[in-house]
This record gives sequence, structure tokens and C-alpha cells, in this order.
Amino acid sequence: MKKIGLLLGCLAALALVAGLGLMYGITTYNRLIGLDEAVKSQWAQVENVYQRRFDLIPNLVKTVQGAAEFEKETLQNVIEARSRVGQVGAGPSVTSDPSAFSQFQSAQESLGSALSRLLVVVERYPELKANQNFLELQSQLEGTENRISVERRRYNEVAQEFNAAARRFPTNLIASMFGFDLKQYFEATAGAEQAPEVEFDFNN
Repeated sequence: MKKIGLLLGCLAALALVAGLGLMYGITTYNRLIGLDEAVKSQWAQVENVYQRRFDLIPNLVKTVQGAAEFEKETLQNVIEARSRVGQVGAGPSVTSDPSAFSQFQSAQESLGSALSRLLVVVERYPELKANQNFLELQSQLEGTENRISVERRRYNEVAQEFNAAARRFPTNLIASMFGFDLKQYFEATAGAEQAPEVEFDFNN
């Protein structure tokens, strides 16, 4: 009888440990799901602001094309950079793929640089600096660049929270078991701490 009682006690202890382990696993899994969804939600915000910039460019190009003898190469660079952005895959899966994420960031930064150069060149064209359509587009682009900077920073924050949780022991075991890959970060490039310059001195 004592042996049976001991055996039942051992089985009960094992069942308790297994139950606690299962509860921990479920809780940890659900927390990772919540953090992963937060990353996806913030990534959608990043895509939204980049899409806004993407959508503003055709009107900007159309307005600038109306200026006599405007530098065609500068304008063409913007058109080609926008085309490259359109060819790069996006979606939340990009955040866990180093190569795809790097491609996405590189294409967006190339477009930002091309836009910045175009807007600086506009200084040489008084008719554009006085064009109401251009002024409105310039204002919208300035706001969009600021929003891009804010949303990228917020994305990095939620990605860091997810990565920190997914790398801690023993959470990393659950993350590995269920395929929770670490998220990529936006990395600053030289001069990236400031949005492209889109303000002009209209008094000159």
C-alpha cells in the first residue's frame, strides 16, 4: 500500500509539474503572439506613411514637368527610384527577413534621396517656387517625411520589445518551437537623423 501511495504521489507531482509547464507555455506563447501582433500593427503604420509619399510623387512630377527646361535627369531619378520601390515586396513577413528588409529600406532611402535632390534643384526655378500646387505638395511631403521618421522609430521600439522577450530564457525555447523569428530594425544611414530638406527660402 505504501508503494502504491508513493507511486500515486509521484504521479500527482509529475502531473502538477506538467500542468504548470503547460500553463507557462500557453501564457508565454500568447504573450509572444501579442508582441508579434504589435509589430505587425506598427509595420502597417510604416507602410502607410511610405505609401502616402509614394502616392504624392506622380502629382509632384507632373507639376515639376511643367517648368521650362527643368533638369530631366533629376526628375528621371525620382521616377526610377519610385519604380524600384514599387517592385520591392512588403508586408509583415519582411520584418523577419534580413535580406528583404534591407532591400525595402534601401529602396525607400534611395527614393527619399532622389526626392531631396529634386526639391533642392527647384530653388533655381522661380515659377515653381511660386506655383501653388507645388507649394501644397512640398508641404505634404514635409509632413510625410516627418511621419515616416516617427513611425520608423515606433516600429523599432515594438520590434525591440518583441526581440528582447523572444531571446530571454526560457521564452526563447517557446519562440523557437513555434517559429517566432526575430524582427529587423531600421538602421540610420549618414544624415538619416534628419528628414530630407523640403523647406525653401521663397524670399530670394
